[in-house]
Parts: sequence; C-alpha cells; structure tokens
Amino acid sequence: MDEKDWIALKILFEERNISRASERLYISQPALTYRLKNLEKDFGTSLFFKTKKGIEFTSEGIYLAEYAQDMLAELQKTKDYMLNMKQEVRGTLRLGVSSNFAQYRLPKLLKKFSLQYPHVQFNVNTGWSTDIMNLLDTSAVQLGILRGNYDWYGVKSLLTKERLCLISKTELTIEELPSRPFINYKTDSSLKNLINDWWHDQFAEPPRVTMETDRQETCKEMVKNDLGFSILPEICLQPSDNLFVYGLSYKNDEPVLRNTWLMYHQDVLNLSTVKHFIDFLNRETANISPFNL
Repeated sequence: MDEKDWIALKILFEERNISRASERLYISQPALTYRLKNLEKDFGTSLFFKTKKGIEFTSEGIYLAEYAQDMLAELQKTKDYMLNMKQEVRGTLRLGVSSNFAQYRLPKLLKKFSLQYPHVQFNVNTGWSTDIMNLLDTSAVQLGILRGNYDWYGVKSLLTKERLCLISKTELTIEELPSRPFINYKTDSSLKNLINDWWHDQFAEPPRVTMETDRQETCKEMVKNDLGFSILPEICLQPSDNLFVYGLSYKNDEPVLRNTWLMYHQDVLNLSTVKHFIDFLNRETANISPFNL
C-alpha cells in the first residue's frame, strides 16, 4: 500500500459510495474501482460489498481503513516535523474551527498572521463544534477552535466569552416573550442547551416557535423583517443589522455566556508554526471584550 491507497480507503470509508468518493478524489469511478480491486488482490480477501445504498466494509476492510487513517496521520506528523527542523515558520497549519468563529473572526486573524508569516499556508475545516472534536480526536487538525463546553484530554485554553442576546425588530420586554413568535435555527447541542437553560430559568411554558430555519443568518434575516424574535450569540451581530439587541442574564443577574476554546494535543507545541499561531491567537483574542451588552 502507498499513500494514494491510504487516501482512497479513508475517503471511501467516509462516503460509503464509489461515485461520491471518486468525486472527492478527483479520479474516475473505473480508476477507483481498479485501485480497490488491486488492494483486495494484494491482501487476498474481500474488503467491501455492494448494498442498495452504496457499499459496506467487511471486518477486514474496516481494519484496513482504520490502518490507512492512522498511517496518513503519522505521515502528516512526519512532514510537519521535517519542516519544523529548519527552525522556520513555514508549512501548512491545519485548523478545525466552529462555523461562527470561522465566519466572523477567523478571516481577519488569518490575514494578519499571514502578513507576519508569509510562508505559512492554511488548511481549514469548519463546522459544528462536535465535528471539530472528531477532527481533533483523529489528529486530522492540529488546532481546534470550539464553542461551548466540551471535555478534552489535551490542552484546553479559553479564548473568548460572549453574551447570548435577544434580537427583535422592535424593542421587547422579557415578560412579552412567551406570547411572541419565536424563530428557531439549527445549531449544535451546546448552544441549544444554553438557550433552553435560560428559557427554563425565566418561564414555565415553552417558546411559541413559529419558524424553523437552517442557520443563524437566515434566522436573523427573518427577524429583520419583523417575523418574530430570536436568541443569538453576540458574535453574529453587527451594528448595521439595525435590530433591538438585549444581552441576556439569568434571574440571579449572571450573564448568559458562551465560551470559545482553543484545544490541541501537547505535542503540536514542538512545531514552530503551530506555537507561533497559538501565541498570536492568544494575543489577538485578549483584546476582544467578553461582552458589551
């Protein structure tokens, strides 16, 4: 097996579909099928079988796919350390970043870092924080920036705190909320639980949900058109939104805060590129106010 075989197995194991896997690999389906058949021939056993939905892996195939994933992680680690031996800040920085931080904070940070260290490239994966945790666990990324509270056995440092906010087209009081239309949106479980905890702290009855949206930006546009109110993290809000914004607190006057964490394995600190980025990130986020509302 070589690196191309490892990559093919890893992608196929994720997709469980020859067509989608070949698209991600930028090769034809016959070329991928040929490579897979050669693998089965080399190992003298079946690695997968067809189903109505795509393909499934045999026990041998699962073992080999997990081996391929481990080998790719080790190869990437070796490449990182080889670049680091030159004592230069260069190479590829692999980041896993929650969607909100990636949209509202990350672009300016990466631009500023790249001006200081022009020989660094970025490989960025974005998604819900639960997805980023999976990337960290498999060492697919060197650093994870996650929102919400997650258990982590490596290094975990707090980057920022921000407040959860009530948003509406016109001014509302807290007492009015149960009778007003509430616009919901899909998000990860940590934010959903934070919003639910605040609501249950304030009210005995559930919110009157009149609309479900796929993401926060869609939700905000609905609020701008006076179709209801919602609750969003402060990071999503801009003065140009022209909305009524009210920072939420619990009944004990404690503000409702959402944390953003930087997480990584201790050994990545041996890489000068990663260490420089961590130091840079801590300096830059130290200037972000925890909450202003």
